[in-house]
Amino acid sequence: MRLHFASAWEAVTDFNPAAEAIVSGARRVTYREYDDQAARFAAALGAHGLEPGAKVALCLYNSPEYLIAQYGSYKARCVAINVNYRYVDDELAYLLGDADSEALVYHSSMADRILRVLDRLPGLKLLVEVPDPQSDAQIEVPEALPWDRLLGDHEPAQRIERDGDDLYMLYTGGTTGMPKGVMSHQHDFVRAQYQNFALLGLPVATPTSVEEIPAFLEAMTGLPRLVTVTCPPLMHGTGMWVGAMPALLAGGTAVLLESRTFDPYELWEVAERERATRVVVVGDAFARPMLRALEQLEAQGRTLDLAGLDTIASSGAMWSAEVKEGLAERLGAVMIDALGSTEGGGYGVTSVSRETKVPTARFDLIPGTIVITEDGRRVQPGSEEQGMLATQTPAFGYYKDPDKTARTFRTFEGESYVITGDWASVDADGSIRLLGRGSNCINTGGEKVYPEEVEEALKRHEAVDDCLVVGLPDERFGQQVVAVVGCDRPERPDGDELRAWLRSSLSGYKIPRRIVVVDAVRRAPNGKADYRWARQAAMAAETV
Repeated sequence: MRLHFASAWEAVTDFNPAAEAIVSGARRVTYREYDDQAARFAAALGAHGLEPGAKVALCLYNSPEYLIAQYGSYKARCVAINVNYRYVDDELAYLLGDADSEALVYHSSMADRILRVLDRLPGLKLLVEVPDPQSDAQIEVPEALPWDRLLGDHEPAQRIERDGDDLYMLYTGGTTGMPKGVMSHQHDFVRAQYQNFALLGLPVATPTSVEEIPAFLEAMTGLPRLVTVTCPPLMHGTGMWVGAMPALLAGGTAVLLESRTFDPYELWEVAERERATRVVVVGDAFARPMLRALEQLEAQGRTLDLAGLDTIASSGAMWSAEVKEGLAERLGAVMIDALGSTEGGGYGVTSVSRETKVPTARFDLIPGTIVITEDGRRVQPGSEEQGMLATQTPAFGYYKDPDKTARTFRTFEGESYVITGDWASVDADGSIRLLGRGSNCINTGGEKVYPEEVEEALKRHEAVDDCLVVGLPDERFGQQVVAVVGCDRPERPDGDELRAWLRSSLSGYKIPRRIVVVDAVRRAPNGKADYRWARQAAMAAETV
């Protein structure tokens, strides 16, 4: 039988039903319970008229219900749709409408937003409300069914054989335009997930069919059980693809944090309590506070028992070399930094340990990834040419957007590649140096400036907590480089001091002509840059 998330998780359940699948605070869900509740949800979808291929939108914070509803959707051969819980009315109505959603599962604290957009969503057949333990909201959506009652009213759906061509879809974050659903076939995507385990050196091959999963799980029993603490939201690729999904596919435990904003002290407490083997983050937005929290705990004389933690994995945002090294030195764990995108999956990877140091934004390309110039040539190692990352991926297009699909999914040398506009150069040893997303590139006086390079340079200054760099209109140069710097301490950095400090690491045209200092730099819940906000802050605030 070809691979499918629902069939894979059924195989994992049968292998070890009593093992813990999900932990969130005091809540502990075994695989048997995970499978049973998902099957009840699948039965409810069918009872409300949802057929295979129907879209089930999940507007939920990190919670067991998110993972159960996703699993149940796949059991029914429906398509789970990730919804950003920060979306307000127009954004929410757009995504639910664009996805052709027929069911919506949401936390009760979002009821007011749901009520305001219902009249714009005539295609919804089922509304399910999950109680939010962190909210006292009493707003009622008359059409909605309570989660617990919905599961209790339906017996578990019978297991079925599923088609590996069933759709898997994840909506992009919309950082460079309106969010778009990136489509893959279930078999291709699940196989790619399992292929990531090949790095473990298992005595058996990673599964290419459902029948091969038990042998894979048996091989995994010879290794420490995977206990993954997922810090970013499940609604984003890193939280789901790097965090929860691999743990559940391998029979491990997906551990979720309860706080709605990232608290590094909560993370370290949970990681110690649950004997975590893996922590998943998104770049410096998570890792830098984690390092500072460890430093403060050290200063207080407290030693954490994190002996089982062997990996901290990141994807989706820059992770500075000095932060990786600081964590590796204190924990003895390996820092895995993966370069990828929703459309392209993985492009490259790098690892840092106590013994191995790697500069910021340097990656080894994974098989199937190349760098090509704008005029269609491969960038040669050591040539100092710049090009766009292109990778072979399980994804095959954007939902209902053939024009954007044609621009992004292209043929090169007879093979299909995804090209999302990430620029890089190739060193003589074949490794790449990531430059940044082309759509964010600043053109100042004919020179190209990639914001990520300037941001990383500024974040190395001890007074800078975080930083985003944008280009603003300039009469003389076309655009000027402007930095928005976060600093939460009373003594704020001086702009001239920062510019003088940058001169040792950046060319003059890359140094920001204006620097705006704010209490904190705003980022998306998954740690990714919010450049729209940064432009607004740069235009509205005083400079230094």
